[in-house]
Amino acid sequence: MTDKSRKPAATVEAFISALDHPHKDAIVALRQLLLSADPGISEEVKWNAPSFRTSEHFATMHLRGQDSFQLIFHLGAKSKRTVPKDAIADPDKLLKWLGPDRASVTFVAAADLVDKSDALVLIVRQWIKHV
Repeated sequence: MTDKSRKPAATVEAFISALDHPHKDAIVALRQLLLSADPGISEEVKWNAPSFRTSEHFATMHLRGQDSFQLIFHLGAKSKRTVPKDAIADPDKLLKWLGPDRASVTFVAAADLVDKSDALVLIVRQWIKHV
């Protein structure tokens, strides 16, 4: 970066280290789960939250609530594409569709993440095929 007036982007590790959230342990576990779902997944802080990408961003944590947290699936910042609901197998009904290009999964506790882990990994692997 040649412009010294711009401050470097925070790493996800630093962001989470400084995070004050009642579900921090589950948020850390979700991060590890996402990174382990596919070797092509990387992370950065975007939209003031941990965000995950392959060729484009596909999922961002929503951490503003204190009683729960969410993972928002999307197709990047300005995507004009959509994901057909039938293109993502979701037998456990984890996804709440927010539009034709985004969906969310809500977690209310660490045990909730454990219960949803296997199904979530399958969803991630399917979703990144649309990015």
